[in-house]
Amino acid sequence: MAHVVTQSCCNDATCVSVCPVNCIHPAPDEPGYGTAEMLHIDPATCIDCGACVDVCPVDAIKAGYELTPETVRYREINARYFSDPRHRDYAPEPVDRARAGVAARLRVAIVGSGPSACYAAEDLLTRGAEVTMVERLLTPWGLVRFGVAPDHPHTKQVTRLFTRTAARERLTLHLGVEVGKDITHEELLAHHHGVIYAVGAAGDRKLGVAGEDLAGCHSATGFVAWYNGHPDFRHARFDLSGRRAVVVGNGNVALDVARILVSDVDTLARTDIADHALEALAGSGIEEVVVLGRRGPEQAAYTTPELLALGDLSDVDIVAEGPLEGSGLKVEIVRELASRPRRGKRRIVLRYLASLVEIFGEGRVTGIRLGRNELTGSGAARDTGEREVLDCELVLTSIGYRADPLPGLPFDHARAILPTESGRVVGAPGVYATGWIKRGPSGVIGTNRKCAEDTVSSLLRDFESESLPEPAADAFDALIRARRPDAIGFSGWKAIDRLERGSAPDRPRRKLVDPAEQLAAARAGDLR
Repeated sequence: MAHVVTQSCCNDATCVSVCPVNCIHPAPDEPGYGTAEMLHIDPATCIDCGACVDVCPVDAIKAGYELTPETVRYREINARYFSDPRHRDYAPEPVDRARAGVAARLRVAIVGSGPSACYAAEDLLTRGAEVTMVERLLTPWGLVRFGVAPDHPHTKQVTRLFTRTAARERLTLHLGVEVGKDITHEELLAHHHGVIYAVGAAGDRKLGVAGEDLAGCHSATGFVAWYNGHPDFRHARFDLSGRRAVVVGNGNVALDVARILVSDVDTLARTDIADHALEALAGSGIEEVVVLGRRGPEQAAYTTPELLALGDLSDVDIVAEGPLEGSGLKVEIVRELASRPRRGKRRIVLRYLASLVEIFGEGRVTGIRLGRNELTGSGAARDTGEREVLDCELVLTSIGYRADPLPGLPFDHARAILPTESGRVVGAPGVYATGWIKRGPSGVIGTNRKCAEDTVSSLLRDFESESLPEPAADAFDALIRARRPDAIGFSGWKAIDRLERGSAPDRPRRKLVDPAEQLAAARAGDLR
């Protein structure tokens, strides 16, 4: 029986390289990889060798006999992918890989420590390069630590790969160092042949509707950072005393937020959710979360695994409102979720073909005005002019991430990214980008691997052609010690990691969210 990729797939694609029969698609060099929700195993080709299972960083691949009632649907999802004529034949473009080992003299700085940064570092290290990784926060892993929902522990297991990368001898990790504040971009570039920016897109897009500045209206980005223990959001406050919350958006983050708001607190208490969020959710009065989508379920941006995860919620009803037309997989799943017997204490309402046009209240949110939409022939949403008022006390907007300009670098304000060509930042020799700051907020964690490798290939070609100037003598570590004596390295992070894991025997970890506590833990660990 063929192996099956399940919902915890990170798109890392390590499995692709070890498969002896090329049955896992889309591969990084095949069409559609960059936008794929997950990878798929062709049941007609798989020989059940298990090589993919051994290397999967998030335990997403299961033998057919291991499928549970919760994951058995993925057998159909994998097979269905290959029944689509678009996915039957692949024509991968040849990969232009620089020769291994030619980069022994190469010294590269990477700004950021999330997935795109770690994938770029690993690719460079395997070529023999020396890597300096600089991170503003005192803890690494970026999106994995602060973006992945606490009830998705399998997805976070990808940090095992990142930890191995960070522990490599030729990588130096500087945590607690901010480029543009502690050191300048020019200083970073002067000490390295090249600099790769992998800082992601931490900002959020605005709705631009009346009432968006009222108390009780927040970005889902901030809410996610708050419950995941991001230090910058540890003092944020969200009033959860009302009965109804509205989440504006139809992506994975919108479903994450809705799920966390109605999840059983005892279940959340077994995750790595921040303590302050767990306490607030324990006293929550929210009984209903309405998730607004401008279009229908088939056009929704959330992935199939995230949609299926709603079915795992205990004591939560899933209600669908709006036309459920079409025969696509997402439509089928929504119908199935909505057809289950209703006996939950709380509920999530998936409201389709509806746009928020106004938020109102006296000083704080008391309700919203919705506009009803219809789909055009091209699949776009068109306002019908019909309006409806919905009472609510909390509004969380989840309409996309947006990167902020970086000091000393050009910026594409319209797309909110660094302007790049093949990973090279336009108009900035020796400067490169990868991840969301390069391509915008798209893809999943593993998508960043191919993105990073493409950028590294450009950097290596520039190095081989001797178009990168020789950096100054390697005195960067001394510069960091002088500028930021409180910065910590990999050993400091490992001390924080040990304390977080050791202080919560019934949880994956209890996150330290105060930088002062993180620094104290790092120092204490270095003394042992």
